[in-house]
Amino acid sequence: MIIDTTEVQTINSFSTSGFFKEVYGLIWIIPILTLILEITIGVLVIVWLEREISAAIQQRIGPEYAGPLGILQAIADGTKLHLKEDLLPSRGDIRLFSVGPSIAVISVLLSYLVIPFGYRLVLADLGIGVFLWIAISSIAPIGLLMSGYGSNNKYSFSGGLRAAAQSISYEIPLTLCVLSISLRLEIGRNDQVVLPYDSDLDSSTVDIVEAQSKYGFWGWNLWRQPIGFLVFLISSLAECERLPFDLPEAEEELVAGYQTEYSGIKYALFYLASYLNLLVSSLFVTVLYLGGWNFSIPYIPIPELFRINQMAGIFGMTIDIFITLAKAYLFLFISITTRWTLPRMRIDQLLNLGWKFLLPISLGNLLLTTSSQLVSL
Repeated sequence: MIIDTTEVQTINSFSTSGFFKEVYGLIWIIPILTLILEITIGVLVIVWLEREISAAIQQRIGPEYAGPLGILQAIADGTKLHLKEDLLPSRGDIRLFSVGPSIAVISVLLSYLVIPFGYRLVLADLGIGVFLWIAISSIAPIGLLMSGYGSNNKYSFSGGLRAAAQSISYEIPLTLCVLSISLRLEIGRNDQVVLPYDSDLDSSTVDIVEAQSKYGFWGWNLWRQPIGFLVFLISSLAECERLPFDLPEAEEELVAGYQTEYSGIKYALFYLASYLNLLVSSLFVTVLYLGGWNFSIPYIPIPELFRINQMAGIFGMTIDIFITLAKAYLFLFISITTRWTLPRMRIDQLLNLGWKFLLPISLGNLLLTTSSQLVSL
């Protein structure tokens, strides 16, 4: 029996390439698992900060027994909810009832794929990154509506309807603010007019951050788009269902809206989705308006000032992550203090604010941005 050596080499090459593909597939999982771990830790920090800041505002003692300074209280609450009995409504739609919380959590988790925590620290640098986040985040109200309908409870169904109406009302102004930034970035790059339906319109989160780094913090979109920043800030609070916009699960109604029939781990998933959405909104405020990982004095970049570029790359990435999270937690502090400062709005006031006030302002901001860029050409 004669064996051709070329055939053996071909077989070995195929087996080797298949092995490397499997190894590459396993390596690709590591950044995703690392990101999920960091997000989980970030949510625990948000819960602890909210309790401590709320206690300070109300002049009361916050959590202090579970771990030093009460830092383990969120873990204790999560463990308690995980061990509680998972009750199901006898006459409800069990499939919709069970799938609803999962859709709410997964849709928010997918948004973290396009968030840059530093230079080249992003899982997916897509040209439609920001609009992908808007498209994915619009799926979450479907899960809330499914949960309310599957509960076979009029209070739950009413809460699901209010959540969907609130999300639609504030999704449009938020999208117009993002479109203003994307349009300004593309016109400034190519010195030509790019229509919103043009396929070349770039909304990469990395490009948006790098476009703001030229003049230090004076180049932030916060100063270039102040109207859009305010509209985006208000719309983000409404999207996260934070006070004064927490109408879907208003506390004084003695029911929790679409969460009324939930218990155990499914009930915990709704709160996890809420804090995940709050964190992702804070990160997008940082990326779109606060310069992302860049924090520079005009013409004196901080990395060069402290010789970070000459140090190990890991230290530079750590600095980028720290700056990004510091800006994000500044927005979180604003949202937490707003919760204990402003009274809750009525549903008619909420819808009027979205449709009659923020929508015309965001449209005017888009027209003003386009006209100013055309004049500067």
